[in-house]
Amino acid sequence: MERELLITGIGGHIEHFGMPVDPGNLLLIGDIGAVPVLGAPGCARSPVENGFDWVLMRLLAGLKVSRRDLTRMGVGGLLMEIVTRPQPRENPTTENGRQVAAVVLAAGRSTRMGGPNKLLAELDGKSLVRIVVEQALASKAAEVVVVTGHQADDVRKALQGLKVRFTHNPDYAAGLAGSVKTGIAAVSENADGALVCLGDMPLISTELINRLIDSFAPDNGNLIVVPVSDGRRGNPVLWSRRFFAELMTLDGDIGARHLIAKHGEAVAEVPVEGQAAFLDIDTPQALERARGS
Repeated sequence: MERELLITGIGGHIEHFGMPVDPGNLLLIGDIGAVPVLGAPGCARSPVENGFDWVLMRLLAGLKVSRRDLTRMGVGGLLMEIVTRPQPRENPTTENGRQVAAVVLAAGRSTRMGGPNKLLAELDGKSLVRIVVEQALASKAAEVVVVTGHQADDVRKALQGLKVRFTHNPDYAAGLAGSVKTGIAAVSENADGALVCLGDMPLISTELINRLIDSFAPDNGNLIVVPVSDGRRGNPVLWSRRFFAELMTLDGDIGARHLIAKHGEAVAEVPVEGQAAFLDIDTPQALERARGS
């Protein structure tokens, strides 16, 4: 209403308010004399192409956009699919919408350690992977899935007695992506999301895991949850089931950072202090630093 009053108050004209597509349904077009006016909805901030972009491109090309043009953009379906809107065609979520599985990646070869398996190295009398898994088990996660690969039997032995489900990545030597896909494929069907944890990050606390799970709110568009410190994003990352199909397309020794960038409108950042969300034990030096912290 304020935008309309501002335009008409200085002699302008409102051509149309609203757009039959989402995102973009709060868009406004008008003019002040010969100058076109475009009222930007919130989706104008999104890097993903949306209704605002469709109108802006036409105006920049010198084309007039009329009310009829806007209403015709809805032909074929009033709402385009956007990742942040709950979709009734999907299976319903659990009652609280926060049924989250923790997936612990423990398949790597530890090549930078110069020989020993870093996951089996001890910190305060426990192996790194056991510390990570115990923190996940103590959290609000509904289940914990451990992905094994290199020295799988030794990793299983290190986790003896813990209530976890194991899944093996036979192609662990090809890189991180295979372990992510193996873990995601093993998540229970009733889980709404998966928190992907690295087995070499023992400083990730149960409290941080719970904060990430508490910030996961699919109905409000919080579909990817990441810890952040000083503008830097760390691990672990919580993914809504809506992104599982895309996670299953990963390849090689890369993670899913590009998917976070692609779906920026769905990301919720959780502020953290210290280096816990960034310190992974990749080298003997990093292990010594962790032991001295």
